[in-house]
Amino acid sequence: MPIYEYECKACGHRLEKLQKLGAAVLTDCPACTAAALSRLVSAAGFRLAGEGWYETDFKSGGKKNLAGDGGSDKTGGKDETAA
Repeated sequence: MPIYEYECKACGHRLEKLQKLGAAVLTDCPACTAAALSRLVSAAGFRLAGEGWYETDFKSGGKKNLAGDGGSDKTGGKDETAA
């Protein structure tokens, strides 16, 4: 369920409300009881938690830790055929 932000045009009170997508838009301000609430447009919020989620998710085969490899060349850039 998304969190919607509202602002009262009468008193300026702002609030956030967790609502279902199909829920009716709030109209009554809880601070001044005026029917002057309007829904605000805001950026979607999300939190990145933990370490390495981007390195291990959606990878297949041997591509599990791309950031720690130093590139796709596993020899470290050395030519193994040279003596």
